[in-house]
Amino acid sequence: MKKLNLKFLKREKKMKGKSGKRLNRSLYGDIILFTFLFIFGLFSAWPMIFVINNAFKPLNEILLFPPKLFVKNPTFDNFRDMFVLMNNSWVPFSRYLFNTLFITIVGTVGSVFISSLAAFPLAKYNFPGSKLMSKMIVYSLMFSSAVTGIPSYIIISRLQMLDTFWAILIPTFGTTLGLYLMQNFMSQIPTDLIESAKMDGAGEFKIYWKIIMPLARPAWLTLVILQFQNLWGNTGGTYIYEEKLKPLSYALSQIVNAGVARTGVAAAVTLLMLVVPLSVFIISQSNVIETMATSGIKE
Repeated sequence: MKKLNLKFLKREKKMKGKSGKRLNRSLYGDIILFTFLFIFGLFSAWPMIFVINNAFKPLNEILLFPPKLFVKNPTFDNFRDMFVLMNNSWVPFSRYLFNTLFITIVGTVGSVFISSLAAFPLAKYNFPGSKLMSKMIVYSLMFSSAVTGIPSYIIISRLQMLDTFWAILIPTFGTTLGLYLMQNFMSQIPTDLIESAKMDGAGEFKIYWKIIMPLARPAWLTLVILQFQNLWGNTGGTYIYEEKLKPLSYALSQIVNAGVARTGVAAAVTLLMLVVPLSVFIISQSNVIETMATSGIKE
């Protein structure tokens, strides 16, 4: 099995070497290309720069028209006011934070584990109904959350999961986007590795955990990012009504909706809710690009 792993890695390096040939360009061509990319990079970074500066602007600078991009008199008053408002709530800030962390971590880990377990047999084994199931998975991606909202609520209500974390976690575990990504990526893994592992006496779960999951690392890291971003900003929607079970994003949205006087606090809230998923994305960006290229999905 070790020999097959080495052969697979060597073949992968050769394929990367062949496909990664650098195009012959002149020096002027490189300068033009990088200048073009730099300009578009600035346009892409413009909203993020604006959000960061807004969070540190005093109220009089935020309300200026036309708005200024950079802050002149930076202040931490917006963040200070945000924490004062949160501490004055009858539900502690730590409780909101715990709810969000619990939903995000459990939902992300559970989604990756269940999606990868289901994708493994669909990608590497040909059993009756496997092709039909694969088509149904692709077909299910056509439905938006607005279409499935009412059926999901009815199912969650009949399962008596309203006002529990399971109302958010169960639909997250069953997402078909993660299954689609994992299945497409796993189908690229050579079947020889599985056959050699079986000859060495490895069971199905050991093959999944020791061989498939390490090789499918870009795919499940991409799924981690997608689910983390989705769950981090989840407000509980129509599933959670009890205040002590509400996530952090709900509490912060209540602060934002209090009027013009809290515009500065709203800017701080926007930055706080953005910085965590953005950091996770930046760390794993290369894996996202590789998975999207393999799965045929545009970012």
